[in-house]
Amino acid sequence: MADQMLMWTFMSKAEPTQDLLNMLVEGEEIIHCYKTIRDLAAITNKRLIVRDAQGLTGKKVEIYSLPFRSIDMWSTENAGKLFDVNAELELWTKAGHMKLKVSPKCDIREFEEILGRAILD
Repeated sequence: MADQMLMWTFMSKAEPTQDLLNMLVEGEEIIHCYKTIRDLAAITNKRLIVRDAQGLTGKKVEIYSLPFRSIDMWSTENAGKLFDVNAELELWTKAGHMKLKVSPKCDIREFEEILGRAILD
């Protein structure tokens, strides 16, 4: 992961699937769930979980789990007007750098508030 940046696009809010709910540990709850281009992502009170379907059929699934305690720094950028319609959230972690693109159907400030509460409290 150090050589390449992970990137996902959050399209709209969604309901969590049972497999995402089954991944939660005791005391963990999903705050928001989002549809990505091919799958789902969840922001819990403890981490970011991205379920990433791969291949043509999408039967191979990779799960990314980023505990908030491993985030060293983050930045948000609101969307522009004409050609820059997605907001962006960048995360610098102990494992590397990742970027989340956030469609206008989602509120980038929600991400900022969740991260602030989880990391700074």
